Amino acid sequence: MNQPVLNGSSVMSSEDGLFTVLCTSGFENIPSARSALMFATLAASANYKTILFCLQGAVDIMVQGAIGKNEKPRPGVPTLAQRLDEAMEMGVEIQCCSQTMANKKLKEEDLIPGIKVAGAMNLIAIVTRAKGTICF
Repeated sequence: MNQPVLNGSSVMSSEDGLFTVLCTSGFENIPSARSALMFATLAASANYKTILFCLQGAVDIMVQGAIGKNEKPRPGVPTLAQRLDEAMEMGVEIQCCSQTMANKKLKEEDLIPGIKVAGAMNLIAIVTRAKGTICF
C-alpha cells in the first residue's frame, strides 16, 4: 500500500495510527494551548485519529463562553477559538479529564458541545495505543 507523502515524510492513514495531544495549559499560557490545538489539527490533517486530552488549566478553555471572556485577540495571531474550530472541523476528538472537572465543579453540559468527559484510565489506554504523543 502506498502511503501519502506530506513534506517528504510518510503519513499514516487513520486505520494505522492514533495520535494523542495532552494539554495542561490554559488561560495562564494561551500560546501553549494554541499550539496544542494546532498540533492536534496537523495530526488529524495527516490522517491520524487524533485525541486532544485536556486536564488542569486546559479544561477551563473548553468551558462554553470562556475563551471570549479570557482571551484578548492580537493582530496576526490566531485565536484559541479559531484553533479550536479548526481542530473540531478536522475531526479531532477532544476529551476533558473527569477528575479535573470534578475538582472545578464542572459538568459535561458546561463544556462546548462535542467535547467529551473521560477518566484518567482512558488517557492511559489511548497513550499506550498511540503512535505518538505530544504534551503542552
